[in-house]
This record gives sequence, C-alpha cells and structure tokens, in this order.
Amino acid sequence: MRHHSISLCAAALASAASASLQIVPGATWTASNSGEHIQAHGAGVLEVDGTFYMIGEDKSGGSSFQNINCYSSTNLVEWKYERALLTKQDSGDLGPDRVVERPKVIYNDSTKKYVLWMHIDDSSYGEAKTGVATGDTVCGEYEYQGSFQPLGFQSRDIGLFKDDDGSAYLLTEDRENGLRIDALSDDYLNVTENVALFDTYEAPAIYKTDGTYFLFASSLSGWDPNDNVYATATSLSGPWSDWANFADKGSNTYSSQTTYILPLGTSAIYMGDRWHSSALETSTYVWLPLEIDGTSASMKNHVNWVVDAAGGTWAAGPEETQAEGEDAELSSGAKAVDCEGCSGGQAAGYIGGSGGGTASFNVSSQKDTRTTVRIKYKNGDGASRHASVAGQTVAFLPTSGEPGSSVVHLDLKAGENSVLVEGVEGGEWGPDVDRLMVPVS
Repeated sequence: MRHHSISLCAAALASAASASLQIVPGATWTASNSGEHIQAHGAGVLEVDGTFYMIGEDKSGGSSFQNINCYSSTNLVEWKYERALLTKQDSGDLGPDRVVERPKVIYNDSTKKYVLWMHIDDSSYGEAKTGVATGDTVCGEYEYQGSFQPLGFQSRDIGLFKDDDGSAYLLTEDRENGLRIDALSDDYLNVTENVALFDTYEAPAIYKTDGTYFLFASSLSGWDPNDNVYATATSLSGPWSDWANFADKGSNTYSSQTTYILPLGTSAIYMGDRWHSSALETSTYVWLPLEIDGTSASMKNHVNWVVDAAGGTWAAGPEETQAEGEDAELSSGAKAVDCEGCSGGQAAGYIGGSGGGTASFNVSSQKDTRTTVRIKYKNGDGASRHASVAGQTVAFLPTSGEPGSSVVHLDLKAGENSVLVEGVEGGEWGPDVDRLMVPVS
C-alpha cells in the first residue's frame, strides 16, 4: 500500500496540454454518483495506491454535526461519494447539536491503522477539544476513541502533519495561548509534548520540501476570510521566520481560508474553503497551484486550471468557446429570459419544471476528449437547483449578484456535439443557464 505524493511543476505544461479536466475554484462541484454539491468542508486529502481520498465535513445540516464524509478520485477533478466515516449519534460527542470540524487522517505504518483527528465542541464552542478515531481502511468504518484537550489546553481548528521519519504532529489553535505544534505518541492517538508555540492563528497546515517546513495559517476573523500567511523553518521547533503573505495582498486569500496543503513533489496544491456562514452547506472549495521557490511560497488566482495528477503537471485553463443560453434550442416551455449580469443580458430559463423545459446547446471540440465544461448560471433560490446535463445530474448552488459556475465533465467527440440540459425527476426547476464554457481542445 503506497502513501505518497506526485510531482507538480508549472513549467511542465506539455503533458498537461492534452488534458482539459479542470479544477474550477469556487464553483459548484457535483459528486459523480450523488448529483449533489460535495460536502467535504475543512477537508484533507490522502492518496493511497493511486486513488485520492478527500475527507471533510458534511455541512448539509448547517454548523451542527451530520457526518464526516469520504470522497474518492483518481484525477483530483472527478469525485465520487464513498461513505460517511463517522455519523451523528443519539448522544455524546457525535450527538445532536454538536460541532465536529476539520477532520484530518494520517496512516500509522506501525499499527497499520488510519488515525482521524478532529475538533470536537458544543454549539457555544466552549469545550474546545480534539477527538480521535481509528479505521483499518482509509475510507472504511472508523471507531471513535473519545475526546480531550491536548496537554490540557484548548483546541479548536486543527491540522495533522506526518514527517518523513514517520513522526506525527497535531497542529492546534489554543485561543488563550496561541497556535501550537504538539508531538503525537507513536500510535498517533495522544499528544506527548509541545514542540512550538506561535501567536494566535487558526486553520493550520504544514507542507515540507527539501528540509524546509512551511506552516500556513489564517488570522482570526470568524467565517470571513483574511490574508492568510505562512512561516518557514528547518526544524519544527524553530526558529521560525516572520509571517508573510503568499496570495495577493488584500485579496483575502482569494476569499478563502486554508484547510490543507496537498504536497505534490516540488510544489503543492493549496486547498481552501470559501465559507458562506449563512448557509454553510453552500460553501465552496478554492484549490489553487502553490509555487514554492526555496523558502518562498506564492499563489495566484485562476478562474480555472488543468491538473494532470498522473503526470504531475498543471497548466492554466484552456481556451474556451461560449455557447449562449439564449441561442440554444429551447423547447417544452424553456425560453430566453432577461438575466442581469449574464453575457448578452439573457439566459435560458424555465428549464425543467412541470412542463419539462429543455435547452439543447451546440458545442464543438477539436478532438475526442473528456473535458470539463463550466456552466455559468443563476439560481435565486435559497437552496441548490438541479438539472440533467448530457444525462448527468448536476447541482447548482444559490447565487447572488453575478452568475455562478457549476462544472460537469463530458465526453465530447471531434466536431459538433449536442449537449442537452433538461429537468430532473420530480419537476424541479433547473437554473437559468447563461452560457456553457467549452474548452477548444
């Protein structure tokens, strides 16, 4: 069983050029087998034998605990719902109205156990504890072991880090004293000693390359984003450098908060959450290429970008064509509607519903390929809408102001293709479709 990372190099664009499966930060990400927006907030990712597992919070019930979910992918783009690792119980730490946040899993080579740590709390955030669970497989059943305050200190946002020598560390936000790095016991089930203490930061994550540790963290601003920062050291005990920005100053880390840094060879992927505090289940995922140069980390924003997980490369988003909603073949009650902020001021509306409105888009591709199509849309409801796109159920989160993006992964043939957008069972209204953004190649 292999637990390792792959290389990611911005300069190695050639191998990625043949692929156009895209990561679209901040978009609706629909699980391939559930038809719902992925519920894996505050997540970490673990790779086992060529499959990536994303483990995060199910926020479908708001802030109170529902499930810790596991999704799988072989390409970091298309995700399948696997199961809940832990689910709400009748009472106790995992009972009703409880807080369970930022689950992270690491594998213990000695005990052959997957160890899951998480923040455990009550609805007032007054307990400030960590919880621990163990499992025999990464995405199987986990046994909850209990909760405690590590070394007797408060713990809210947490992270985990496993070093090259197999030693592991808990990253924990202690509101009274600051951000802590604590060593774990050999079985990863307890904390043995404090290794480093920083000013008060939260949302911690560590990435290591060429003997240098990069600690990423967020200032405390509730659910609202801020300019996240990083520091470096050659030893976890320090000395650590001063904190510095890694995203554009004033961007609030492109409206996101650090949750995990996925190591990919000489570089990495920044994983962040774009929290929507009034409806946490609609929070989205901001994943971006993180550039590492010596002891410097930097990150730029991308509307979309291409990752080749097998080849270990990434590239900027491909050139796209736009198929306008109002120009689609509209039938069964679907019609062009005025749409503020939409391209051309109109969209394809009245899709689905009792009349079964449909919109057929004509799109072209230069070759036979599997590609990611970005759907620009508007949904003025307070909950997700759904539509069938080329036979796949796709979710569309609520929007306010400008059109949002939802992604669907399609097999296109060289030449012209017809992409049908229609309703789903039950007569639910679909979104107003502004346009389809289709890669040229």
